[in-house]
Amino acid sequence: MRSASITRKTAETDISVDINLDGSGTYDNRTGVGFFDHMLDQLSRHALIDMTVRCEGDLHIDDHHTVEDVGIALGQALSEAVGDKRGITRYGSCLLPMDDALVRAALDLSGRPFLVWNVDLPTAKIGSFDTELVREFFQAFSTHGGITLHVDQLHGLNSHHIAEAAFKAVARALRDALESDPRKSDAIPSTKGSL
Repeated sequence: MRSASITRKTAETDISVDINLDGSGTYDNRTGVGFFDHMLDQLSRHALIDMTVRCEGDLHIDDHHTVEDVGIALGQALSEAVGDKRGITRYGSCLLPMDDALVRAALDLSGRPFLVWNVDLPTAKIGSFDTELVREFFQAFSTHGGITLHVDQLHGLNSHHIAEAAFKAVARALRDALESDPRKSDAIPSTKGSL
């Protein structure tokens, strides 16, 4: 079973994350940030990763620490759950339409974190949520998950649709990358012999 539980406590946040990479996409995410919970639900559902996230954060300041620190903890959980990456496909990509938005995500579970973010959210807020935090989440997630991640917005007018398309595209790419490679289920997918 490829699963992990992570707890992370700082002066700004108190987080617990439980994931199962071989799940069915069930979720129970409660961070105190409504729009962010909705995005985490999308990540879980479309990656088919069972996910439970709890966060008590310093929301009286703003949502930044909560969103970034959950990204850190989720990345750490993913890295632990995937282990030595033996038998996985490793790469994944998705071109995802959502109404006016079209977002492409491509990723490599390489162990070498890098984020390329070509996404322009046209408003500063989605409800009360700061749109700049979408990038902050993916920066933290890719860094601590050891993921090379490229996210490109091809079209989009509505910030909610663009952000949601980004989460769903990353989720679908992650789902593909985590799948077992039926032709090499016993091998680490690298000529180096480790990732």
